[in-house]
Amino acid sequence: MLTDQKIKELELKANEIRETLIEALVEAKSGHTAGPLGMADIFTALYFHILKHDPMHPDWPERDRLVLSNGHICPVLYSAMAHAGYADVDEFKKTLRKFGSKFQGHPHRDFFPALETSSGPLGSGLSQATGMALAERINYNQGRTLDQGKGSTFGDKFIYCLMSDGELDCGNSWEGAMLAGKEKLGNLIAIVDRNNIQIDGFTEDIMPLEPLSDKWQAWNWHVQEIDGHDFRAIDEAVNRAKAVFDQPSVIIARTIPGKGVKEFERKYEWHGKPPNKEEAEMALAELRTLGGKIRSEHE
Repeated sequence: MLTDQKIKELELKANEIRETLIEALVEAKSGHTAGPLGMADIFTALYFHILKHDPMHPDWPERDRLVLSNGHICPVLYSAMAHAGYADVDEFKKTLRKFGSKFQGHPHRDFFPALETSSGPLGSGLSQATGMALAERINYNQGRTLDQGKGSTFGDKFIYCLMSDGELDCGNSWEGAMLAGKEKLGNLIAIVDRNNIQIDGFTEDIMPLEPLSDKWQAWNWHVQEIDGHDFRAIDEAVNRAKAVFDQPSVIIARTIPGKGVKEFERKYEWHGKPPNKEEAEMALAELRTLGGKIRSEHE
């Protein structure tokens, strides 16, 4: 259970992660803004509270695994990982999307080995995560872990797949969902960023997804809907998902794209563009003011 003090720490860390990714995007002059800002709370909860991981040993066999399916929101993944100790924060700020950088425009495992997978076409991540979860179960049944280690317990390692709502337009997402449901992969937890935007507009105008929960339930998934900015709700939803052993779980997280910067919030135009210098200065000033407010509210 999260304490008030821990929630304050997570709120401040999420704000710091947002500041860092804005600084990286304005330096890169390329990249996505709305999705990364909207998912900062989810990534903060994962890397600083939920995930079992070790930045000093990223290939630790007993780790949880995180697959980012919608790789274009990788600025928030990189920012969270850098703040968690997997990379240098200043290097991320200066080299996002630069030639030869470990921080490519989509996650590239050859450049950044701490990543679990490279992110390619939208919709592919759930199938990758389903394969990892199924392999983990097979290896557990054979008395070994995915990385050939010994003594693993199937129930204490989880595969997390972070997805966008827009990519659910892709049929391969549902192929992965069907297989995971059929195999009853209780070690698979998908988190859908339900921010209602995609690059061309609002999701319900482009390709309506509702009733979204019913679709997942039809493939034998355990389904929860939460406020994706409520740390206590995130924590409780993950704990409930971990307690379900005969179904994969999906957490549909309602988020605000561009969260933390009023000028960016809920505007699909910010899906796929970075801020310019003036916009970044405005965003950083707003985020720093928000950080001060968080500190004062918890004192």
